[in-house]
Amino acid sequence: MDNRMNYPTIVKKLLQEYADYYSIEGENPLRPLFDDTNQSFLLLDTNWIGSEYVHHTPIHVDIINNKIWIQYDDTEEGFATDLLEAGVPAHDIVLGFRPPQLRVHTEFAVA
Repeated sequence: MDNRMNYPTIVKKLLQEYADYYSIEGENPLRPLFDDTNQSFLLLDTNWIGSEYVHHTPIHVDIINNKIWIQYDDTEEGFATDLLEAGVPAHDIVLGFRPPQLRVHTEFAVA
């Protein structure tokens, strides 16, 4: 089944689930940000921990050439795992935060 037309929808749904889950656990909600024009999606964490300001992007995903590029992933289980569970084939997922020479040793796309 070709899910490429649904990739933005799948990514947005998963990011919203992360935001909802962590917003329930903590007092500072995470915000999913969606740029449909540029096919760029991220989860933004801005809050204060004591006197220290936190500005962090735990997940950043782009859709490039009909593939889902995970540009940054600071989750425990891995956003790629969530994508696989959502039905996205491994050959359409790129671990962009890994050097290309290491990507060849994974089950995912190189580019």
